[in-house]
Amino acid sequence: MATITLEGNPINTNGELPAVGSDAPDFSLTAGDLSDVSLQNYAGKKKLLNIVPSLDTGVCATSTITFNKAMADKSNSVALVISADLPFAQGRFCSAEGVENVVSLSMMHNRNFAKDYGVLISDGPLAGICSRAVVVVDENNKVVYTQLVPEIVQEPDYDAALAHLD
Repeated sequence: MATITLEGNPINTNGELPAVGSDAPDFSLTAGDLSDVSLQNYAGKKKLLNIVPSLDTGVCATSTITFNKAMADKSNSVALVISADLPFAQGRFCSAEGVENVVSLSMMHNRNFAKDYGVLISDGPLAGICSRAVVVVDENNKVVYTQLVPEIVQEPDYDAALAHLD
């Protein structure tokens, strides 16, 4: 279990992020067309997992837009924004904001992704959704970078995450 804060108030996650050097847990998430997506869909690519509570919040929107801009010139990498939002809401957000370089994926069918990555908030007003985190996975599905953002209303360290995609 990890402790983070929501506007200074402590809340907990169900576990810890995967360790750097470990195999990234596989997942089954829901794409905009309601298909199931796993790590295998991105075989051979570096993967930046931008894990957010909801795209319907300012910080989550900002991080997605920031990573979208940064990914424009990274042809051997993919950025995935993962949230509890429905795929339809994610699609509306991405369309409205011109997000084309980030793939939105939903935990609509289950919360196993959040449990397996240790980011499921287990108490407080946001229980049941993801904490804010970034995980970078290499072409061989090894975890090369993690950040659990300590205060949920803060942005992640974009530069540190993106440095692992070069």
